[in-house]
Amino acid sequence: MTDKPHPSRSTEAFFGRRKGKPLREKQAEGLATLLPQLKLNLANPAPHRIESLYDFSVERMRLEIGFGGGEHLIHRAAENPSTGFIGVEPFVNSMAKLLTSVEEQGLRNIRLYDDDATQVLDWLPDASIDQIDLLYADPWPKRKHWKRRFVSQVNLERFHRVLKPGATFCFASDIDTYVNWTLLHCRDHGGFAWQAEQASDWLTPYAGWPGTRYENKARREGRSSAYLTFIKV
Repeated sequence: MTDKPHPSRSTEAFFGRRKGKPLREKQAEGLATLLPQLKLNLANPAPHRIESLYDFSVERMRLEIGFGGGEHLIHRAAENPSTGFIGVEPFVNSMAKLLTSVEEQGLRNIRLYDDDATQVLDWLPDASIDQIDLLYADPWPKRKHWKRRFVSQVNLERFHRVLKPGATFCFASDIDTYVNWTLLHCRDHGGFAWQAEQASDWLTPYAGWPGTRYENKARREGRSSAYLTFIKV
């Protein structure tokens, strides 16, 4: 069993501002009433079977870190009702938007956390997650800020601990330097096998991919995306 990373190695430096424009009344209501029902309580130890967070039989567990506008998380949760999803997003406006969609669609298979994802990773039991999605994470493009990129040896070790044997880590980005950064860090870690055999394997979106607003923005600005898939080894 791998030791859990020490909580002191958790930081909020991976993300920037926490709130944007004022929330609409319905969004504010969702934050006040629905988020407390769905939010992980990290003050208590994680259940031995993380699937017990849900009130139905869960077949798979999936974690999305930094879900942004929530388009991907909502789409995946709706198409995979037997999968339990945990979504982490510190940006208040994004969380409010997602909660509105959860309520409108009556989704039962989403649990949430509105702060630093490393806190969730350190809380989760060993080998409890089938897939981690890190999609269009902040690339922190300036070299002096690269230490804030979520992909790091410390966080890859966190991923490796919570992922089940043979589980999947999916990473998408439109920033070449971050794609290369991730490939090098996963190679150096040694616990993640990149699944691409030819260019089309990492240039083609994942099956059932709904697209995101960040991806659309990148395409408008002339940037293509890479979709990396790694298997825990």
